[in-house]
Amino acid sequence: MSSRRNGGARATAPVPRTLAEELRARPDEGLAELLRARPDLLHPVPSDLTQLSTRLSTRASVVRALERLDQFTLQTAEALAVAPDACSYATLLDLLTGTVPDHDTPAGDTADQDTPVQAVTAALPGALAALRAQALVWGGADQLRLVRTARDVLAPTNGAPGPTGLGPTYAEATSASSGGGAPLSPGRLQEILADAGLPATHDPVSAVAALAALFQDRPRATALLAGAPPGVKDVLRRLMWGPPYGASPPRPVRAADARTPVEWLQARGILLPAGRENVVLPREVALHLRGGRAHRAVEPLPPAVTAAAVHDPGQTDRTAAAQAFTAVRTVEEVLDLWSTEAPGVLRTGGLGVRELRRTAVALERTEQEAAFWLELAYGAGLLAADGETAERWAPTPLFDEWLRQPVPERWLLLVRSWLASTRVSALVGSRDAKDKVLAALGNDLDRPVAPELRQAVLELLAGLPAGSAADPAALREHLRWRSPLRGASLRDRLVDWTLPEAEQLGLTGRGALAGHARRLLDGGDPLPVLAPLLPEPLDHVILQPDLTAIAPGPLHTALAQTLAVAADIESKGGATVYRFTPASVRRALDAGRSADELHAFLARHSRTPVPQPLSYLVDDVARRHGVLRVGAASSYLRCDDDSLLNELLADRRAVQLRLRRLAPTVLAAQVDPGTLLTQLRAMGFAPAAESAEGDVLIARTDALRTPPRSAPVPVTDGPPAVPEGLLAAAVKAVRAGDRAATAVQPASAPTDAPPAPAALPRTTAAETLAALQAATLIGDRVWIGYVNADGAASQRVVEPKQVGGGFVTAYDHLREEVRTFSLHRITGVAELTRDAAAGS
Repeated sequence: MSSRRNGGARATAPVPRTLAEELRARPDEGLAELLRARPDLLHPVPSDLTQLSTRLSTRASVVRALERLDQFTLQTAEALAVAPDACSYATLLDLLTGTVPDHDTPAGDTADQDTPVQAVTAALPGALAALRAQALVWGGADQLRLVRTARDVLAPTNGAPGPTGLGPTYAEATSASSGGGAPLSPGRLQEILADAGLPATHDPVSAVAALAALFQDRPRATALLAGAPPGVKDVLRRLMWGPPYGASPPRPVRAADARTPVEWLQARGILLPAGRENVVLPREVALHLRGGRAHRAVEPLPPAVTAAAVHDPGQTDRTAAAQAFTAVRTVEEVLDLWSTEAPGVLRTGGLGVRELRRTAVALERTEQEAAFWLELAYGAGLLAADGETAERWAPTPLFDEWLRQPVPERWLLLVRSWLASTRVSALVGSRDAKDKVLAALGNDLDRPVAPELRQAVLELLAGLPAGSAADPAALREHLRWRSPLRGASLRDRLVDWTLPEAEQLGLTGRGALAGHARRLLDGGDPLPVLAPLLPEPLDHVILQPDLTAIAPGPLHTALAQTLAVAADIESKGGATVYRFTPASVRRALDAGRSADELHAFLARHSRTPVPQPLSYLVDDVARRHGVLRVGAASSYLRCDDDSLLNELLADRRAVQLRLRRLAPTVLAAQVDPGTLLTQLRAMGFAPAAESAEGDVLIARTDALRTPPRSAPVPVTDGPPAVPEGLLAAAVKAVRAGDRAATAVQPASAPTDAPPAPAALPRTTAAETLAALQAATLIGDRVWIGYVNADGAASQRVVEPKQVGGGFVTAYDHLREEVRTFSLHRITGVAELTRDAAAGS
């Protein structure tokens, strides 16, 4: 047999009879590789290899392992699922490549199989090795066995077609115990044999076997279908690639009475009953029609990801760096906004729709973009709920530390948080399975597959030449091949969401991965590459006579924050335009700034002389600021200017305040101080609040901060990766447990003795002491029975190190540690058999 057909396996290699035996034959590194790939097996650590093999076959563990297979490896497993158990390498290869050319198949055009056989042949050993490494497949090259649970998942026998689109076998389709079958009477089976041109048999089992053998014999099956009337091939063509079920009531019709293509097929057993309203195409027939292939198209290699557009790498890097700076400023802006206008937390968690819309308007972005920046800040630990009775969203103390860092370091925190976060902001506004709208910062936005897919998308972009942007469709196809069962429909959407998010963060420029992002993916420090490309923050603005200030570039954080208090942002872009108004100047005065401080601030940061209109505006607002004083009675209004109070009493706009004079310089109002302040400002006055002692109150709202908060922990869909140290210890523990579990009595034991380890060894006290002393001298391992203080009996494989004082100190291979045993609790000592000693 050629190496193509047997996978290069040696015929002399011993074939394991069970999965536990195959695991026992693996080296320690092989077991470590298995536990590394399937960490769920270590919770808790199996006691021995038999327990490990049982745990390998649990449905949850098998499904998790299948989800991490690539397309071709999964197709290999699917082919094994529909193959006979313990199939050969040659049979598996035939299922993946076909046994006949497409033009020789009786159903005509059968497939889209354009994959060269050589590519499948070259890729199959690697796929089998991957399946063996994860213990989904075991056995020799001529007895390949798929774990039973994997077979049930990939080729269910409950009537549902598996991924290959193949239906049940003849045996399953005619069995009453199969969910997809319908039992046929012995008489009906004999009728089918006769109409198919087969000799009669003596029992139903032989009849079913004869039908299956007919369609495994290509010349005979082809000859039978060659005489089919028109329309039969059309029916077969619709069913052969799946689903294999057709909506047609079964009829026990004979060949002579058949009038339709379906009846012709039923008469010859090519279609079998599948319930009261359906018929099914048996697996053997479908494989014959397909030319022996399990899949319509086999994909041994991943789809290539090529460049859809190529840009100048330098321009790409500069574009990405500019966007990285914008990302940092945007997060700073939204958190500055929420420092004074903190929105409330919904009772169900998250942010209300109105608050999200208000934030989006303030940022001049869409609601979806605003949700992205909020989720980014939340994932980085810069934003959290304050935990008070009336919970509000506010920046954390980490935000203040973050502001003091250089821009590149601030950017790096955001990017690393995004790469590791399982939260998906693009889901905001969509509905969950219960038709509930998902809210920004809510509890239902975690998708465990998100970090893995983000990393994969960036790695694919990194594989292209510098400056190259990829086609999103090609990225989706490649990632589908890498993990077809993981993520499902969410996978494609995450790819589409990852690309614009990477652009907004400055990881890509014009769709191409930037140089600093490549450095980050390689595990290096991206800051030396990014820092020279970032725009240098400015410490000045250009003041204009029309009461505007132009920032020709990004400003230092402190300057931008102060200017945002004293002026309103009129437009953003390459240059930000601020406009000074009476309200904005009054806002700065309310925040504690004096007129002199504002004049000094403007003069210090303006590249041009301060325009006279702006100086007049500051002086005029400051002169009127605080002339009226509002305090608490219900509320009152105090002013030294009697004529101004008279003017207020006569103003119709103040009617709702219900003012009345208490003294020449005092008016009382029937509204609270806050409402009185707001209304007077709306009327064009500039009142100031005062304390009970008559001092002017500074109305500035202190920046809100939460107590110290940690960033949200990513949600995983399985156990975490196992540290290498723990992995090595687990392998030793499993090996030790297996040695103890497989220890047997010496060859001199009676043949009717119960199999080990059912019976404890029994020796006299003198024999026990002598055997232990001898084992200590020669460094041998022995098998002992031991009863602990609670009366529980157990067996151990030990290496005695010291005997004396009524105790024996020995290395316990079950617990992988040195222990001390009381001599009087040892029931007996026996030698290990040669095989057991070698295995231990």
